[in-house]
Amino acid sequence: MLKPGFAEADSLSNKCKGAIRRYCQNLKLKSCFIDLPRVFCERSQKLLSTEAFVLAARHYSVQSLGLCTPREQLLTALRLNKEQRTGENVKGIEFMNTKKSHEVQAMSELICSIADYCGLKQIIDVGSGKGYLSSFLSLKYGLNVYGIDSSNTNTHGAKERNRKLKKHWNLNHHHRTRVDVNGLALKMPKEMGAQKEVECKGDTESVPKSSLGNQEISADILPEFPESAVSTIRKQQGDLHAQPLEEEKLCFENTFSLMDFLPIDAIEPTSSQVHNTEIVRKQRRNMASKPSDSSIYSPLTSFITADSELRDIIKDLEDCLMVGLHTCGDLAPNTLRIFTSKSEVKGVCSVGCCYHLLSEEFEKQPKECAQENWGFPMCRYLKEERWCCGRNARMSACLALERVAVGQGVPTESLFYRAVLQNIIKDYYGITKCDRHVGKIYSKCSSFLDYVRMSLKKLGLDESKVSEEIIMDYYEKYKPRMNELEAFNMLKVVLAPCIETLILLDRLCYLKEQEDVAWSALVKLFDPVQSPRCYAVVALKKQW
Repeated sequence: MLKPGFAEADSLSNKCKGAIRRYCQNLKLKSCFIDLPRVFCERSQKLLSTEAFVLAARHYSVQSLGLCTPREQLLTALRLNKEQRTGENVKGIEFMNTKKSHEVQAMSELICSIADYCGLKQIIDVGSGKGYLSSFLSLKYGLNVYGIDSSNTNTHGAKERNRKLKKHWNLNHHHRTRVDVNGLALKMPKEMGAQKEVECKGDTESVPKSSLGNQEISADILPEFPESAVSTIRKQQGDLHAQPLEEEKLCFENTFSLMDFLPIDAIEPTSSQVHNTEIVRKQRRNMASKPSDSSIYSPLTSFITADSELRDIIKDLEDCLMVGLHTCGDLAPNTLRIFTSKSEVKGVCSVGCCYHLLSEEFEKQPKECAQENWGFPMCRYLKEERWCCGRNARMSACLALERVAVGQGVPTESLFYRAVLQNIIKDYYGITKCDRHVGKIYSKCSSFLDYVRMSLKKLGLDESKVSEEIIMDYYEKYKPRMNELEAFNMLKVVLAPCIETLILLDRLCYLKEQEDVAWSALVKLFDPVQSPRCYAVVALKKQW
């Protein structure tokens, strides 16, 4: 059973199951709030009304269907003291771009609150990539994080980055004024834009030892846990009330530097650290069952599938929370399958991406393909109906309507180049389907001629078959139709949220079919303009 504080958020989630079925039925065009023959001609299937098409697509988005649990409501239900986190903006730009910084901060806050709610200390970050989320979770929240990625290059890169950051830390940390738990002075790093000294009045002996040695406090310690020792100190020292709470947290967590964005193993203790701080750190290490090098962020290399045995990858596996930030293709649904099949995984928070890389069970597959766990569909209803989206639809689902709405339009010219190239290849090489891909070479080309030459070379085709004159003739022939291509792509952009909704609700419905899942929901985590794939699938298991 979930705790009482979760009832309000759970009430909204319970409405989803019936809505998912109605949504899927309506998409089969049997019943809809709009007279669909007015949108498409029944005989030719051509679009009749653009306005009706836009309204129908908009109606079937996650937001319009009202199936999304508000992030703030969920955080409140998780008993997160939002006032303690309001206004906090950790400067991670030195190591992350603006988009990644936005995603990491928003997702890590939710992950930490779920971990607190469930009493978990261990996090498994699947598809961890360069380790930004993993590093942030271990750095800011003191969690024991295993970052698993299939690329050994990424894993090695994460370790090498830590080595360089450690060197950077050793060169700079001696120049910063530190504080201990009892409240000395703290000078914020210049890079964080807070060049001021925090003064905590009262000497070290004015704080009772019990305020730091209390077993209950030290057992659940996190940098921003509402019942931390900082709160105890604040109550006992009345003159601290004017000190900003965020600075209090930094005073308490003097071991970490938010600016440096370092995993905990990159920090070497100095003799200036006080005895009480060492006790707290030892208790955290003991409780989190950390690996032998005392690290609380461990990059690992492994290819994760639905059948992966976590104990073979993580030797000190314990009850944990599984997370994934923009896990590509089948990794997102496989993360949910691992969550439902492994008793140690008590919760999941997964943000998927790259829908075009999903495998589909009912898409036309090669005869030798013998796959058991498909990326789509997952839920029983869509399996029974043998639903199939197809690659074109899944490619459309990756488009960003919100970005287009604010003027960040579809790259029409690059798409036009690709379309004309396809006609050249079809006419001169007789190829209609090809396993090879041109890839993202548009930005590397100075002209359409350069684009065609580079593409043919990459595809292994004989460039001598088409002269420069032929190439430019094709360009001039189709150039007047560029507006048609742009209009077509705008229709795809409008449809994108509708297809994404189907994929997300398939995953949510799958979770709601599982008997041991107590609560599941879709949560909008990010600003869709900054991060178009902004929805997280969140679920918790029953507490027996």
